[in-house]
Amino acid sequence: MERQIAERSAQLPQLTEPRNPGMALDLDWVASVQANTSAIERRCATLPGRRSVKKDHQAAWLLKAISLIDLTTLAGDDTEGRVRRLCAKARQPVSPGLLRTLDMEGLTTGAVCVYHDMIPAAVQALAGSGIPVAAVSTGFPAGLSPFHLRVAEIEESVRAGAEEIDIVISRRHVLTGNWQALYDEMKTFREACGEAHVKAILATGELGSLRNVARASLVCMMAGADFIKTSTGKESVNATLPVSLVMIRAIRDYFDRTGYRVGYKPAGGISKAKDALVYLSLIKDELGHRWLQPDLFRFGASSLLGDIERQLEHHVTGAYSAGHRHAMA
Repeated sequence: MERQIAERSAQLPQLTEPRNPGMALDLDWVASVQANTSAIERRCATLPGRRSVKKDHQAAWLLKAISLIDLTTLAGDDTEGRVRRLCAKARQPVSPGLLRTLDMEGLTTGAVCVYHDMIPAAVQALAGSGIPVAAVSTGFPAGLSPFHLRVAEIEESVRAGAEEIDIVISRRHVLTGNWQALYDEMKTFREACGEAHVKAILATGELGSLRNVARASLVCMMAGADFIKTSTGKESVNATLPVSLVMIRAIRDYFDRTGYRVGYKPAGGISKAKDALVYLSLIKDELGHRWLQPDLFRFGASSLLGDIERQLEHHVTGAYSAGHRHAMA
């Protein structure tokens, strides 16, 4: 039973969703978007207790979560050696013996996310693995460098081999309600990415309200974002369940209106396996199974993987291992 569940949950074929082409900015639609904060918070407060998976089922969901992680290092002291070690972890995220016991050999993370300077090292380390390299761009994390330099940074990262670009929006456009400026900015970034997929980082902790989050999500999707992402991981408040609920309902509304699926990436603050299970159940409830694939859902995290590995080891052996046995790099 454990083997069957794990295979169904974590080894589904890699799917590739048609890219979101965007649409003309519809200001009437944007203006109509509201967010009932108290209702959203009440719904989210019930989420951890609404779904409880145990034993084989929990192991299967945790294996699925690993396949959805953007394994990330965005530190000022990053080195090529650290990036190569992180890429090795992405290729083999769980000890081979443990994966053999779970019959899940071949499992990898969804991507590796690095700064621009580390792209060549990551591309080389991941050659032949099928794991894409994602790069943060556009003056990450503040997004306040000159506009032409932000566009040029995207183009340089794509030339260096990044297959996914995580851009940061200008928060001031959201805070001042300048939706046309946000749309034009996002559209330009999307065009600069070429064939590389683009994730729009909203920095939701700095947008002031859930209504702003909902409207910014919609505008970025109209401009062609392939993913919308909560945070840079550098804000004081990063991914939260209320923000996630607002963003994935915007994704659902966009799909209902256009027929195009846009991906979702919560990032920052998700470090425990039990938290990952809550996010996965939320996605399943609100968007359905199709969004539980790497082309439509990612966790922006690193420490999360270590905790998941500890939980899987406990599932197999009945004992927790020390955290230092599961270092990322």
